[in-house]
Amino acid sequence: MNARALLVTLVLALGAEAAGAQGFAGLGVTEDGFALPDPNARFAYPDDHGAHPEFRIEWWYVTANLSGPDGTAYGVQWTLFRNALKPGGADSDQVWMGHAAISQPGGHLVAERLARGGIGQAGVVADPFHAFIDEWNIEGPSLSSVRIFAQGTDFAYDLDLKADAPFVPQGQNGYSVKSDSGQASHYFSQPFYRVSGVLTLPSGPVAVTGQGWLDREWSSQPLAETQTGWDWVSLHLDSGAKLMGYRLRDAAGDDYTVGTWIEPDGTPTPLAPGEIVLTPGKTARVAERSVPVAWRVEVPGREVDVTLAAIYPDSWMPTLVPYWEGPVRLSGSHPGVGFLEMTGYE
Repeated sequence: MNARALLVTLVLALGAEAAGAQGFAGLGVTEDGFALPDPNARFAYPDDHGAHPEFRIEWWYVTANLSGPDGTAYGVQWTLFRNALKPGGADSDQVWMGHAAISQPGGHLVAERLARGGIGQAGVVADPFHAFIDEWNIEGPSLSSVRIFAQGTDFAYDLDLKADAPFVPQGQNGYSVKSDSGQASHYFSQPFYRVSGVLTLPSGPVAVTGQGWLDREWSSQPLAETQTGWDWVSLHLDSGAKLMGYRLRDAAGDDYTVGTWIEPDGTPTPLAPGEIVLTPGKTARVAERSVPVAWRVEVPGREVDVTLAAIYPDSWMPTLVPYWEGPVRLSGSHPGVGFLEMTGYE
């Protein structure tokens, strides 16, 4: 398959608007024959660090809040997406997409890779862990201790990530509900990575340290047909606690908001729908779109009332399916840092 044909296939598979998507990026499309998330299933590590080709959609998603020697803030993203073209789980029926980015004072640096399955160009091995697309890699003896590398035409990064804390199931034991009509995914995180390494920027190399967050998620229809996008936050609070939350915007009714409160020792408490409130604030003009780059996040039951402000408002991902993703600073009841992702803004 040539590059142009692969691109068309990915657009169809991911449900871009030109292909008549249902829900954001086609994630509301139903298709018979794929596995469905099971609320009674429980994660098995390291097996669940690997791929689940019986499901239609899956991703390995790493973000990191980093600082240079002079205190300059940086944000890093490394993502590998797997999408099955049809049920059956064959390697040749998988398409892969990789995203890498650095948010930094000189502008948002982005690269994208596309691959097909079955030819050794992309894939994931659970134990020892290895996820790759072309020369981009996350690999190590386990997913708790990995080296991550990616590069684009004007940047690169080479980082070590280590965590001593357990992986954190999101939702009820890892069954994460996305709508009142019951769409769901299997979802867990590792929000306790300690990160160190080097960013290679247009201005030269920078040594960095900081905190990282991994999200692992797979499903076959994670959104309802009318859900037009989401606003997602992963927050590292100065207290040592972590907070994940998202608002799924629905063109047909009320938005759906859920999240997880994570204690410093890794103990999660799921937040029921509506228990976390995400309210957009100041907007900025980014990529010819009006995008909220400040948010108020409230969890009254935890006495959380914080304001998130984008460190670099221009953190737009001009990729096959475009979105905003970048680091934020927190002020208010629980200072800290984190990441914000916003999809479906036209």
